[in-house]
Amino acid sequence: MNTHTYIVAIPFFDSNLSVGAYRLKSRSGQKLRAMMAEEMSLSDAVSSPGLDLVKTLGVEPLTGGCPLFIDVNEYHVLMRVPVSLDIPPSQLVCVLPANIKTDDTLLERCRELRELGFELAVDGFLDGHTKNPLFELITYIIADVSAFEIGEKFIATIKALSSLKKIVLDNISTMETFDILSELPNTQFCGRFFNQPITKGAAKIAPLKINALTLLRRMNEEDFDLGDIADTIGQDPSLSISLLRFINTIMPRKIESIRNAVAILGQKEVKRWATTAISLQLADDKPNEIAKLSLIRARFAENLAKAFEMGVFSQSLFMLGLFSLLDVILEVPMDAAVNEVALDESVRAALVDKSGNLYNVLAFINAYEHANWDEIAIYTVKFNLKLEDVTTAFVDALEWYKSLLDAIADDEGR
Repeated sequence: MNTHTYIVAIPFFDSNLSVGAYRLKSRSGQKLRAMMAEEMSLSDAVSSPGLDLVKTLGVEPLTGGCPLFIDVNEYHVLMRVPVSLDIPPSQLVCVLPANIKTDDTLLERCRELRELGFELAVDGFLDGHTKNPLFELITYIIADVSAFEIGEKFIATIKALSSLKKIVLDNISTMETFDILSELPNTQFCGRFFNQPITKGAAKIAPLKINALTLLRRMNEEDFDLGDIADTIGQDPSLSISLLRFINTIMPRKIESIRNAVAILGQKEVKRWATTAISLQLADDKPNEIAKLSLIRARFAENLAKAFEMGVFSQSLFMLGLFSLLDVILEVPMDAAVNEVALDESVRAALVDKSGNLYNVLAFINAYEHANWDEIAIYTVKFNLKLEDVTTAFVDALEWYKSLLDAIADDEGR
């Protein structure tokens, strides 16, 4: 596996906030350094380390089975790079730059890709628009909404295009903008809008969430009583089932009771399992991507402890990532949200005040998951990060999340 490449998959949502696809964003260590030095060569344009990593990993860990949009340039198309990935064409959408040179040879290669089952997208609006010979070969148009004024003219343009092609509206920054655009037909949506922090207001927390939060608060006490925790878990069928599934994945054996299960795990493992399970339960009424992102952030942050030389804080980093979207989940500002789970001061400082050593890891993760290469480059130099440590940490987080889903699926299939 090429561990010298940063790689992330960014979700595309439908109007119901269900994820229908992901877009691969990647940057090699060599390109990152070249970008910082403003030195890019032809070999940089021809190479595709992100695609090489996808060839090794496959699509499943990145997308959970949804299609993956991959950026390709004219060299990749001419050299048939998508075909060389040995990934089923139905799982890939090749994204071409809007300014790609559409000569006869490139058009022929694009037709070959279509005939093999690949779909094509264009990132932006083509020169000549519908008259461009490439237009008839593409399935998707990706439009960056930040480059336009969102008004009647823009909406009318997208509506007209959506009768001809599938549309992806990118860089939607707020839920308000999403609400304006969400009724557009044949359209998917991408951007930071779905997980933005709650900065004001204080919605009432649902009773079921209060019960879960009470359990979390008790487990964050310095020396909680396992018997009391077992009794509380036993009163919640979904948590009881989740606990038994978890035990079965690490030590298949007959469990006599919830108290027996808790005793087998001990305080440390019960706390780790419960924080994960309860977080999933809390996010049950949110887009699935919120729960997924919380869990991947948790594992990624924990794994980054080594890269940031913060190994003794690995458990705190796990909690930091896991609760980094707690304000979105509870629909209250973060300072109120963290009071519900009684987090330790270092985690609280990172989440509420955006301060302390732990916050550096969270800020890096935020930049990483949005493919903000400029900011990532700064962190790489500032903290002397090793690219292979970061990539390995992220890939492990993806595989860990997939193993959680597989364990649940296997249990439900019995």
